[in-house]
Amino acid sequence: MRRAIAAAALLVVALTGCAATTAAPEPVTTGEVVDYGFEGVTLDGAAFDGAELQGAPAVLWFWAPWCPTCRAQSGNVSALAEQYAGEVAVVGVGGLDDGPAITEYANGVPHVTHLLDPEGEVWRHFEVARQSTYTVLDADGAIVFEGYLADDALNELVAGLAEG
Repeated sequence: MRRAIAAAALLVVALTGCAATTAAPEPVTTGEVVDYGFEGVTLDGAAFDGAELQGAPAVLWFWAPWCPTCRAQSGNVSALAEQYAGEVAVVGVGGLDDGPAITEYANGVPHVTHLLDPEGEVWRHFEVARQSTYTVLDADGAIVFEGYLADDALNELVAGLAEG
């Protein structure tokens, strides 16, 4: 019985770190210009320079491979990346786990440029403290949204950015 209670408590603690789709935190819309001075590594081991995002809208999606909310969002994020390829960059930043777990999950989410961030360097650069979090940038690098977004809200925001 103690083990069942302990397991249930551990599950609750683990899931509270993952944004829930029914109780989203309030977004922080700052309008601040992003600092493109960050680097990462893609799934294929290539270097990624944040400056590559300059001049076009971008969505950075901070996710963890074990997060149920992130898993539920992955299909929509992949579809957005495919739909707006060449117009809006979609970058997934996998963290809060080891490299192999991040890679394994990211390989199943096509069309997105994935960065491996097991040490949380990119997460810290953007001051992200929990998954699933989006940082959405306009073409001028202004942060137009930070926080959790439901799929429909993300889709609407990206469509607006793509229109220009």
